[in-house]
Amino acid sequence: GEVARVLSAGSPLLGHERDEREVLGYHAAMDYLASSLEQAHQLTESYIRQLHALVMAGGRASVTPTPYRDGQNVIRDARTGRIVYMPPTAEDVSPMMGALVTWLHDESTTDPIPCPIRAAVAHYQMATIHPYYDGNGRTARLIATVVLHQGGYDFKGVYSLDEYYARDLARYYEALSVGPSHNYYEGRREADITDWIAYFCGGMAAAVQSVRRHAIEAHERGASDGSKALRELDSRQRMSLSLFEDRDTVTARDLAELIGVKPRTARLLCQKWVAAGFWVVVDPSRKARTYALAPRHR
Repeated sequence: GEVARVLSAGSPLLGHERDEREVLGYHAAMDYLASSLEQAHQLTESYIRQLHALVMAGGRASVTPTPYRDGQNVIRDARTGRIVYMPPTAEDVSPMMGALVTWLHDESTTDPIPCPIRAAVAHYQMATIHPYYDGNGRTARLIATVVLHQGGYDFKGVYSLDEYYARDLARYYEALSVGPSHNYYEGRREADITDWIAYFCGGMAAAVQSVRRHAIEAHERGASDGSKALRELDSRQRMSLSLFEDRDTVTARDLAELIGVKPRTARLLCQKWVAAGFWVVVDPSRKARTYALAPRHR
């Protein structure tokens, strides 16, 4: 619908690249998240601010946590200029974010609500509060990933929920857009988010099926559990594995299209991965160079 079109124009997902800096920033945040989860990092407001700073930093690793917005922001129809969503006022952002983090901590310790539903609520509430002028959707997806990991849901790099969202962006934004009014205070605050939770849990089911399918295929090939090798890969390397599902060799252009970067950036990544032993060069010719996975990662 209309909201889906407007929001998708302003919130890039993996595979739907709008700007290379956004893609690089999102991957940097994903890599930070992966390393911090290994250290059992707690989900705090300062942690969320750090994730958002990385999301917005265009791939830089050294960032200062982002303060919440200090003014009102709105989402407008790019064509008509009409407001399609007005988030809470700036003065309500900090107490609402504090309440969200407190709720997540309390629910994770008392555990009456299943983890996937907690993650769905965290994603929805972060996007609804809209604590920043930009980058809210990407940060919301990262927060949901943290909640899932803390609840024991680790897909070992085989599947990303972003893949599920990217298959049908309109449905993703439609599921997020609930309530009778564009104004947060006139309906969305008490909105029924059952449809969003069902959609989110559908993505979880797809993820579990993907992991199961990969495990069966690996077993049939006689392959050993590749968990350790997967954990050593960064987010872009894990994403690149999908290129080899239906082919043995790939090009730098294939990689560029998949992760949403310029061909030159992709070529540099290919060289880096060959040096690291992740990929090997199959055809070394300059114009038609192709790559395959190193044996350890097949």
